[in-house]
Formats: sequence, C-alpha cells, structure tokens
Amino acid sequence: MKATLAPSSLISLPRQKASSLRSPSLLINSQRPSSALMTTKTASRGSVAVTAAATSSVEALREGIAEFYNETSGLWEEIWGDHMHHGFYDPDSSVQLSDSGHREAQIRMIEESLRFAGVTEEKKIKRVVDVGCGIGGSSRYIASKFGAECIGITLSPVQAKRANDLAAAQSLSQKVSFQVADALEQPFEDGTFDLVWSMESGEHMPDKAKFVKELVRVAAPGGRIIIVTWCHRNLSQGEESLQPWEQNLLDRICKTFYLPAWCSTSDYVDLLQSLSLQDIKCADWSENVAPFWPAVIRTALTWKGLVSLLRSGMKSIKGALTMPLMIEGYKKGVIKFGIITCQKPL
Repeated sequence: MKATLAPSSLISLPRQKASSLRSPSLLINSQRPSSALMTTKTASRGSVAVTAAATSSVEALREGIAEFYNETSGLWEEIWGDHMHHGFYDPDSSVQLSDSGHREAQIRMIEESLRFAGVTEEKKIKRVVDVGCGIGGSSRYIASKFGAECIGITLSPVQAKRANDLAAAQSLSQKVSFQVADALEQPFEDGTFDLVWSMESGEHMPDKAKFVKELVRVAAPGGRIIIVTWCHRNLSQGEESLQPWEQNLLDRICKTFYLPAWCSTSDYVDLLQSLSLQDIKCADWSENVAPFWPAVIRTALTWKGLVSLLRSGMKSIKGALTMPLMIEGYKKGVIKFGIITCQKPL
C-alpha cells in the first residue's frame, strides 16, 4: 500500500520494510532500540536491569509531562485561549496579526486537519476520542460541529478538571467529558471511535509504535485517524541519523518540553503501513505554522505576558526561553510540522 502525499507534503523516502522497522527514534532511548520498550530476548540480569531503567525513564517522563501541563496550562489559556496548539496560516502571513487572528488560525488548524482527512459533516461522526486533549478546545469544537460525543484524555489532572469545567460552562457536559489517562494504555474498548484525534500529542509519546497501535485499536472499522505532530525532517537516502548539531538542537528542546526522541513523518507512515491501514496521507505544514512561535514570543513579551509568566512558575519561564530554539529548528528545516491521516479497514 502506498501513502498519498499532498502537494505540500514531506519529501518521500525509500521505504524500509515494515517488518524490519527498527528506527531508534520510535523509542524513548534513541541509543538503545533493544530496551524495555521492545521485547527483551533474554532473561539475563542485564536485560532485567535495562527493563527496569527504561520503565523508570518512561514513568519519569509521564510525571514530567503531567507536571509541565499542570503548571503551564493556566498561563496558556490566559494569553491564548483554550486551543493549545499551533495555528494554520497562509504562507508568508504576518506575525503582526491580532490576537483574534491567531485564535482564528488555531480554529483553522482544526478545520484544515478535518478537511485533509476527508472528515465532513456528511460522515456522521458519532464518537470521538481526543488523545492528549489539553483543556479540551478541539473536543468542544468537534462536538459542536458534528453533534458527536467526545472523550478527551490527558496526563494532567489540572487540564482534565479545567476541560470539564469549560464543557459545563458551555453546556456541553452531555456531549463532552475528560479524564486522566495514558495514551499508550487507553481505557477504551476496541473499535470504539469513529474519529481518533491526536493534535500535537504524538511528540510526547516515548513509544511511537505502541502509540500508533493504540490509536488503531480504539478506532472503529472504517474510522478515521488524524495525527498532527512535531517531527524531525525525513532522513535522506543513506542517512542513518540526524546530524549531531541537529540532534543537539532537538535535545535542548526535549529537556524543556518533556519530549522523548523525535521521529519523522516517514516513520509514522511506515508504522501505519505495517498495520495495513488504508488511505494513508501525509503533508508538511511547516510553512503554514511558521508565524506561530514568533507570535507566542511577541505575546510573552507584553506586560501582561511577562507578569503571567513570572506568576506561572519556572517551567513556564524555561518554556519561554526555549521558544527561539523552535523557531531555529523550523528555519533550518530540522523541525517539521506534519499531519498524517488514515482509515481503519472495515
């Protein structure tokens, strides 16, 4: 099965066979692809030690993600509203757009993602899971648009509570609910959802293969899966890894935003192909999100932004100081903003 690449898509690479996928970037520890996130071949004492270390590392990452969003979500909502993701802009849009213009771009990101995946109001979407829901902006928007029941999951108790409070305030509690749950071990039956939505949460997943398998598992037959996520560039033919300076840049971002090893859009496509998904499509929307991080920095440097930043705490301050690295990554082509969509066979 071949993936369909949109006109603005990432450069397609020669595919490795799905059965031989061993990309270190799909695992939390890029130096140990045979660690506990994969089945150990022996029961030796060394293998047990690696398993324990990897498990501890995953748990620490999970706790770090929860703490990061517990601390920073209030600041984000105060400055940018309830959509905790990039906006979608026309190429060469000005960073001087009004605040309302940037919030409209965030709504447009949802609409463009649905359009790209072929999800329309005629599709009769009834049940949606929002994997990595933030404070529920996407869920409430999609529930209102389709009249669908939406369930959002997040590692952050603060986010889950705020998302439920906002749903109640908007009279959407009968349609939308949020809970604390792990995207790698979702508390749902197989084949539950017509639409599986992951808006900028994939970058936090320590085991990309398990993440994708969970998305596929909870999707209903014929259901659509949408993954919008930060990626690193596709590797060129003959490359086995990023350049050292590229990896160093990503590592500095990872430390602040609690990210494991990154992967490419091609890695996601390979994983979906290995699971025999249909209508696989991907695109590079890096150019369409280019104004986003400069706009975030600009709002952080306002008096309101600075006061809120200082009040929010050290994680928020470190996040603000790391934003220029995101801009650098996009400008140098190391960071790519990708969308990957597919359909589960009937």
